[in-house]
Amino acid sequence: EVADFQIIREWEKTTEFGDRAEIRKLPEQSTAWAKVDARRDLCTGQKCPQFERCFLTLMHQRAVESDIIIVNHHLFFADLALKEEEVAGGILPEYHAVVFDEVMSAQTMERFELELALRHAIERHELRVEYQPVVDLVSGQIARVEALLRWQHPEHGLIPPTQFIPVAEETGLIVPIGQWVLETACRQVRVWQLQRWRSEPLLGLSVNLSPCQLQHPGLVDDIVAALQSSGLEAASLELEITEGALMRDPVATAVTLNELKLLGIQLAVDDFGTGYSSLSYLKGFPIDTLKIDRTFVCGLARDDQDTAIVRAVVALASALNLGVTAEGVEDAIQRDALVELGCQQGQGYYFARPQLPQDLGQMLASSSLAFLRAA
Repeated sequence: EVADFQIIREWEKTTEFGDRAEIRKLPEQSTAWAKVDARRDLCTGQKCPQFERCFLTLMHQRAVESDIIIVNHHLFFADLALKEEEVAGGILPEYHAVVFDEVMSAQTMERFELELALRHAIERHELRVEYQPVVDLVSGQIARVEALLRWQHPEHGLIPPTQFIPVAEETGLIVPIGQWVLETACRQVRVWQLQRWRSEPLLGLSVNLSPCQLQHPGLVDDIVAALQSSGLEAASLELEITEGALMRDPVATAVTLNELKLLGIQLAVDDFGTGYSSLSYLKGFPIDTLKIDRTFVCGLARDDQDTAIVRAVVALASALNLGVTAEGVEDAIQRDALVELGCQQGQGYYFARPQLPQDLGQMLASSSLAFLRAA
């Protein structure tokens, strides 16, 4: 039981996983370690007071070292055991032990190594920004580009964003990485703006904001700094935010978004229709654009329900005086259906895949965009 644990070391440490933590060890014949989140001060005697939770980590006995890295590994493993249990069973009992064993070890080590590599990815120039055009469906002109983060790992190759973005979000790394993406994209788009003919519409930029970034207290200042250093006007920047991120802390989010709106920045709801089920947030937040999720666009002109949903979103946007952009446009049938429904902008593989700056720069410099124009 918890009361039988012998204390081998204590650290008062603030972790990403909770408040105070300590490492405990079962009797000598056991290889189990534990992370304990206490409701009060760390225990200093042989017997433990009642703790809120106890999470065990099965590790090899030789890991009994003073190296703080070993301790951090154990805290990391233990927290994953907690997360696994909470996902599987919901709310835990007040006093509960969760065992982390070899079943989780391979996946855990892979995730831990990914986190360590991600921490050095910027300084090692492994991250890059690619850009996907967002096209005016009537004129065929590129209205803006969306900045998309890519990670080219030296050993594992191109790592999918779906694999490393959640890790960046959980660890808070998404804040410095997101700022790097914003600064990089603002500089690049400003270069493209200066290279385009004056008679052409000013090229815009879309950048995704994660929930963690949205809650970061320095977000507005960081965005202002990126705009000032690049020379990009605030009106050229559109920030994309998912419905879930908007509703994580609605009051604080409304304050932040209103500050951004006062600067002249455009705000878009990304993946519209797949997240929060209430439309009330459209009144409470200063939104400019709805981005229709690709799951609805893929069935256009082929599936009556998808077509009805897209028609309804376009009508809603029009009634609220909002712009509307369709994601995931993959063929001419979908494009033509969007034009007929009154959708203003679209992006997807039909127009162009995400591209490196030099490749997209050639497209922007081309005098002929006939292949992009609606029929």
